[in-house]
Amino acid sequence: MAIEQFNFRELLLKGNSRSYTDFVADIVLKRPELVSELWKIYLAIEEPVSRRAAWIIDTASEDKPAWVEPFLPQLIAKLPEFNHDGLKRHALRMIARSPFPVGTEGELMNMAFEWIVSTTESVAVKMYCIQILYRLSVTEPDILKELYDTIEFQMADGTPGFKSIGTKLMLQIDKDIMARKLGKKG
Repeated sequence: MAIEQFNFRELLLKGNSRSYTDFVADIVLKRPELVSELWKIYLAIEEPVSRRAAWIIDTASEDKPAWVEPFLPQLIAKLPEFNHDGLKRHALRMIARSPFPVGTEGELMNMAFEWIVSTTESVAVKMYCIQILYRLSVTEPDILKELYDTIEFQMADGTPGFKSIGTKLMLQIDKDIMARKLGKKG
């Protein structure tokens, strides 16, 4: 028996803490029939309920990553419409740890590069974009140099968090590029 949409929306609006998110995520983990309804609320982009649904899906999908995969094409298509950092952050976090749907790689690549250089995106959004681009470089190795250059360019005005992430990834990219030059897998 599924919870009616109104009641589920009410449940989402009752709290906005990590402990409450964990509580609702635990309910969803015990009642997987609710996952589809949660995705509908998230992808409807209605504040604040969509953002709270996103957090719960993100949290629950750490235990059940397969719950994200059927919705990835829709999620990726909705990314340009997300105007709240929380919606973007949770979407990118789930995308970064999921298999990329075939045919979405170019769209992801373009958006990720755009958001990395944006002056308005948060460090978390940029970090997940960097992770996505790095994963995309496995099948598109030509983007490694562009990713390296983009990170390096952003370091000048980057926050300490961005600089830390950027430095680590630049070192990894250097290793990958060298390994490829030596004929080894990166």
